Amino acid sequence: MIRPMTPADRPAVLALIEATGFFRPDEIAVAEELIDITLGRPEQEDYAIVVVTDETGAVAGYMTYGPTPLTRGTYDLYWMAVDPKAQGRGYGRILVEWLEDHVRRAGGRLIVIETSSSEKYEPTRRFYLGLNYTETARIPDFYGPGDGRVIYTKRVS
Repeated sequence: MIRPMTPADRPAVLALIEATGFFRPDEIAVAEELIDITLGRPEQEDYAIVVVTDETGAVAGYMTYGPTPLTRGTYDLYWMAVDPKAQGRGYGRILVEWLEDHVRRAGGRLIVIETSSSEKYEPTRRFYLGLNYTETARIPDFYGPGDGRVIYTKRVS
């Protein structure tokens, strides 16, 4: 159900990112840039992307993650999205639990996730809290006026 993203997945992943309605055009452009870096330079070690597929093999969600530069055992979950048609079926949980296991097996110890404080992201924040992530920091007005950065962490070792 979870596998590395391939070039053939690119259109489906970009379509689901846009379909969520959560990301601005400039944010979608950054997600696309990371996808292209990861697919175009497989030797790089900054980012990795996996997809989760449904029972038909269609891409239901994706996640970009990687080791946090200049840390020992810390990983960032950079991007995650689930196709709106597949939301509520556990794909987000499957992706995050896969990441936790992957980080543990890699000798990692901490996962960091950042998201927006805006009202639209309330379900996202509840999702991370429900997976036992702890709100570790909040930076008001980070993304823009009234839109702060909320940082969640979880020890996995």
